[in-house]
Amino acid sequence: MPNNSSAPAPVFYAKNVTKTFGHGKTLVKAVDDVSFSIADGEIVSIVGGSGCGKSVLAKVMLGLYKQNQGEFTYRGKAITDTRSHWNEVQSVFQDPFSCFNQFFSIRSQLKDALNILKVKPSKAEADARVDAGLMAVNITPKDIEGKYPFELSGGQMQRMLLARIFALRPKVLIADEPTSMVDACVRANILDYLMKLKVELGMTIVFVTHDIGLAYYVSDRLFIMHEGKIVESGTPDEVTQHPQSPHTVQLLEDIPEIHKEWLKR
Repeated sequence: MPNNSSAPAPVFYAKNVTKTFGHGKTLVKAVDDVSFSIADGEIVSIVGGSGCGKSVLAKVMLGLYKQNQGEFTYRGKAITDTRSHWNEVQSVFQDPFSCFNQFFSIRSQLKDALNILKVKPSKAEADARVDAGLMAVNITPKDIEGKYPFELSGGQMQRMLLARIFALRPKVLIADEPTSMVDACVRANILDYLMKLKVELGMTIVFVTHDIGLAYYVSDRLFIMHEGKIVESGTPDEVTQHPQSPHTVQLLEDIPEIHKEWLKR
């Protein structure tokens, strides 16, 4: 990373990052020679179709995958301790039910999530943080008391993931297709909660999605991915109004007409 002591290190910095799977003839470059930086407080959307490598790149940011080549840092340092990394960087995934154990109550799991913190909260503080997280996503704590994941809807479970984020208060959130399993009304609510996270916690958000129309509404910058590469990047207006890559054009053609009319304004 460039050495400039007068400027803070970017939240994420990638230089020629490649992540591969398999060997020889079965080798697949899921992320292929990717370079970028993300500044503190930004909302950046990584946009692309299925299999483009966006979720793999998100897992590199989370420290779940280590790049095979290139340089990748978080706030100027390589990710060497995932537990410490997860104190500051948390995620929301597409399927909320896979993120909760069906045999334990929701509240107990929200409290257990606080064990990742370096300084463990007291029982009273843990209860207060969980209650505040639930209230932040418009869930009254008593309404989920004694309930298990299978007793809630998909939309409610997505809100449980976000309640966990409010309770943990990380500095960075990586949201991988967090609205793809819910209807339009719930999707709008979840996006509102994500914006609330940014404002209330001063959070940096990396939004991973196939929907460029959705990304346009929430992002400061867009990264368009195709076959492991970032083929285009820029502000939402730059990317959608003057697309330079045919893959961006295809993503724009795939969005509903109502989004297209809005983008023209």
